[in-house]
Amino acid sequence: MQQKYMERAIQLAQLGRGHTNPNPMVGAVIVKNNTIIGEGYHQYYGGLHAERNAFANCTENPSGADLYVTLEPCCHYGKTPPCTDIIIEKNIKRVFTGSDDPNPLVAGKGIEKLKQNGIEVYTGILKAKCDELNTIFFHYIKTKMPYVVMKYAMTADGKIATHTGDSKWITAEQSREHVHHIRNAVSGIMVGIGTVLADDPLLNCRIEGGKNPIRIICDSTLKTPLDSQIVKTANEIKTIIAYAQKNEQKQNELQKSGIQLLYLPNKQNRVDLNALMTELGKQGIDSILLEGGGTLNECALQCGIVNKIMVYIAPKIFGGSQAKSPVEGKGIAIASQAYGLYLNNIKKIGQDILLEYDVKKAGK
Repeated sequence: MQQKYMERAIQLAQLGRGHTNPNPMVGAVIVKNNTIIGEGYHQYYGGLHAERNAFANCTENPSGADLYVTLEPCCHYGKTPPCTDIIIEKNIKRVFTGSDDPNPLVAGKGIEKLKQNGIEVYTGILKAKCDELNTIFFHYIKTKMPYVVMKYAMTADGKIATHTGDSKWITAEQSREHVHHIRNAVSGIMVGIGTVLADDPLLNCRIEGGKNPIRIICDSTLKTPLDSQIVKTANEIKTIIAYAQKNEQKQNELQKSGIQLLYLPNKQNRVDLNALMTELGKQGIDSILLEGGGTLNECALQCGIVNKIMVYIAPKIFGGSQAKSPVEGKGIAIASQAYGLYLNNIKKIGQDILLEYDVKKAGK
């Protein structure tokens, strides 16, 4: 029964996907006499927490009831009052939690406060599923850096474009629609100047009710055209351009268009991706979908900023030694130095296949 109610809490939590960042997704269920009497979830950043929404939706007095919540209840004042206070106030008998909260402001203190007030607490219910729900939040709260998902579509022979640079379209419409659901779930989307020049993308989210991620362009020499979709829509969708070589006239023109500029050069006069991640983290950007070409992908892997890779494989072959690859640059010299990946999931989308990998970090 405990798992059944926690499963429901997980379902509720997922309704907040894409709207709670950089807060976690959380779901809560209140059960009395083996009947659900209240449900709630964290709906948007700054809004009421799941527990408070569940109490607000109660169909009867929750005194003596059980509370199931996917994440340890908070015990501090933030944008909303502590959830532990209302749990105690409503005379809840038992609390069942899924994940522990790594936020230093909580980190076990919420559970301890409930116990001190005579409430029975049971932790780790469907912990793995609850943890998976908030992979992004856990990474961000621990590192203060965005969780980076590298995504690319390729043919069965590993090409992301033909030798002429044409790539429309590699995967089927169903896979491309799937990508828009991912865009809806992340805070930002990042590409390099090569993608901007080749495709003139809008980089928006096209699902009904979805939100547009913040657009981040890595453009070392400020080549972004002033008549590009990115610049023309900068007042509608927040856009950041990271650059490494100054050009005052172009800087002024881009800023007049509503674009935020970040000057972050490395020793090679290219954008310092690690410094960029630090800056984006400071701005509350907890997750990024990296949709770059082979050059940016290679730099991102080399800098160690990639956490996850999503590969869409289409049943097509382009062929050609000059056709574009997902990761370019010089490449590694010795096979044993390859970037290590851990296969997490395989999904069939129509005739395409989606592979999801976690990137193994050095020393792990």
